Amino acid sequence: MKRRSLLKAIGLSAGAAFSGTLPALASETLLEKPKGKKLVLTVPHITDVHIRIGDNAPERFKACLKQIIGKHKVDFFLNGGDSINDASYDNVLRNQVTEQWAIWDDCIKTIDQYEVHSCIGNHDTWWKAPTKDDEMYGKNYVVKRLKIPKRYYSFSKKNWHFIILDGNNSKISLDDEQYNWLEQELKNLPAGTPTLLMSHYPILGTTQVLVGGGHSDCKKLKDLFYKHRDKVKICLSGHNHLSDQTVYNGVRYCCNGAMSGFWWGKGDAESAGPGYYLETPPGYALLKMYDDGTVENEYFPHTF
Repeated sequence: MKRRSLLKAIGLSAGAAFSGTLPALASETLLEKPKGKKLVLTVPHITDVHIRIGDNAPERFKACLKQIIGKHKVDFFLNGGDSINDASYDNVLRNQVTEQWAIWDDCIKTIDQYEVHSCIGNHDTWWKAPTKDDEMYGKNYVVKRLKIPKRYYSFSKKNWHFIILDGNNSKISLDDEQYNWLEQELKNLPAGTPTLLMSHYPILGTTQVLVGGGHSDCKKLKDLFYKHRDKVKICLSGHNHLSDQTVYNGVRYCCNGAMSGFWWGKGDAESAGPGYYLETPPGYALLKMYDDGTVENEYFPHTF
């Protein structure tokens, strides 16, 4: 999420370690009672880590990752983008970009026994490299740093299919090439294949009503998902640092807060608690995915 003013506020507090313990928050979840169905996957969705030096963010992130793998028996991780604090602003220098990615690499070693499937966030890309030929310019470098096959891709686990999108295009949307690929991808799936999609940006939901930042092609995507409503079950996002869940036409849209909460800072006058962005505490979501195509998405505030 683009938050110059908030980042400025964070900058003012840099160096002041934030060690407050967040109070427990009732999990926001739309649960379906298991009725003979079999749990096949347990998957954490982390997003908007915005890792950086300062405020002890690296150690706090590592502690949260340890908590996730200690508390839950997970199969792999989904990472919703904005992995590093920011490479997108005009005044960001090369060494600042490499420093942030080095911190990311070090932190993610905490879960190196698990696969991490990531998408690209708006703050991950260094558009101000000296030239477009620079190896660090643009999305290809982020693809390399995140160790993902390309800027959008898909994979399958158990009987579920996963589609990772790149919404970092004009007015937050899928470019024509990517939309055509998505259309064909859904068409080619066998009927009834439960499918999860992840974009950095919300496609539908409440958070973009409050703070903007959603897909401008939401109606086009909604129409496509309705056409394949036997397959599309859930769409994950981050970007807005807020937690909400919306169900429309049988598809669950989950904006799953932010690992960094208020960008690892203490918050501001609108924060409902330490580290909150508005009413959402820092945290992560845990998905429980069943063999019959049902899925639960529960948001867990973290206390680091």
